[in-house]
Amino acid sequence: MKIGYARVSTDDQSQDSQLDALAEAGCERVYRESYSGKSKKRPELERMIDTLREGDIVIVQRLDRLGRSLKDLIELLDGFKQQGVQFISLNENIDTTTAVGELAFHMIGSIAQFERRLISERTKAGLDAARARGRKGGRKAKMSPNDIKKANAMLLDPEMTKAEVARHFGVSRPTLNKALNK
Repeated sequence: MKIGYARVSTDDQSQDSQLDALAEAGCERVYRESYSGKSKKRPELERMIDTLREGDIVIVQRLDRLGRSLKDLIELLDGFKQQGVQFISLNENIDTTTAVGELAFHMIGSIAQFERRLISERTKAGLDAARARGRKGGRKAKMSPNDIKKANAMLLDPEMTKAEVARHFGVSRPTLNKALNK
């Protein structure tokens, strides 16, 4: 049986192109879900794996729909292989029923992981360079040092509550508390 798997990372994204490709590939059943590929707990993927039988073929539109890391992809494919299940990725033209397809899977997976690591390293290097130039990351503080002084002065009045002070500055009580504790 040909079994399709379609995944998007958020509910805002559309699975239509994946579903069309899987239907065109002849999938008799399609498991769909909206979960990040980084998450190992994906209910529909687990449900699909539980229903697989020897001779089934799992089909995805693209490799990254099945998993984000090479390690996860290899673990899934090894599990498929042990169950006698074949795997096809349509965009990458990978068909693990052939030796060439299995080699192509490993090469493409390695390149994809290499690319993700490069992006991560560049991002970290950029953040380190910005910090070295005195730039801080993160969100701008909601209360200035002057606002914090005023809030402390307001709270000296025993009839003034933190909720009233927070409302005055347009912040939540936890934000006020955090600013006062600095």
